[in-house]
Amino acid sequence: MSLSLEEKLAIHELLGRAAFAYDERDIPMLESCFAASAVLSMRIAGGDLIGPFSGRGSVMQLFHDSMAQQSDVRRHLVSNIFFDETGENPLAISNLTLVATENGEIQLLSAGIYRDTVVLEEGAWRILDRYLELDKSY
Repeated sequence: MSLSLEEKLAIHELLGRAAFAYDERDIPMLESCFAASAVLSMRIAGGDLIGPFSGRGSVMQLFHDSMAQQSDVRRHLVSNIFFDETGENPLAISNLTLVATENGEIQLLSAGIYRDTVVLEEGAWRILDRYLELDKSY
């Protein structure tokens, strides 16, 4: 699949919107970033695979449970986005830098790589399959 410049920009905005929605705890916006049949899995510091969490409801439950445990203000910084267009659906690869503010202190929590397979669903680009590999636990 070959993406147009407009499609690449829309996917770029999708990744930014998903990060912003999580950080702002905007559940409806976050949910709109994932396909109905979304799958999410992750690996932390080369450890065992966590997941997969299958279906948008399961992915959203994971996010909800994670947010409930966080007392800090998180910022997911997504950068260095590029695309692999060789598969049936585009793969957006990007860096994650995760920072947090708590008690007036900002600290780097972790960094990693997102591999997001995206799909056009109901006229909007959505994350179909997200794999996150973090460099260290947070």
